[in-house]
Amino acid sequence: MYKHILIPTDGSPTADKAVKEGLEFACETGARVTLFTAVPEYEAPNEATLMSRQAISMYEHDRRSAKRAEEIFAPAARRARDAGVDYDTDFVQSNRPSEAIVAAAKSHGCDAIFMASHGRTGLARMWHGSETEEVLTHSAIPTLVYR
Repeated sequence: MYKHILIPTDGSPTADKAVKEGLEFACETGARVTLFTAVPEYEAPNEATLMSRQAISMYEHDRRSAKRAEEIFAPAARRARDAGVDYDTDFVQSNRPSEAIVAAAKSHGCDAIFMASHGRTGLARMWHGSETEEVLTHSAIPTLVYR
């Protein structure tokens, strides 16, 4: 069946449920897992940010991004270890998570993606869009969606 599954997470409760189910699925199929997240890209400070002395360097942004990714991965990694699932982690800075997920699955040689559907409807879906729908549309590999 599947040998390498990408499990994207943003650290939300909904994504956490999908991580739990994805790890159980990986355990049942004997697949290894790559836990993945995308954190926001560095944005050049505008004049107001500079004037208020709240600007941060690219180096500091990179440091904070790595720390945020570690915080997101900590509970998922603990679950993977407890379940005995072979796993690794990866993150990128991207303001387009769906594109980052598809690219990560390809670069890691994954043969499936297991992800959450946040279940937005109405105006929220129209405003925020659906990262899951974008992954389903653009991924060339099977994508399992947990609701």
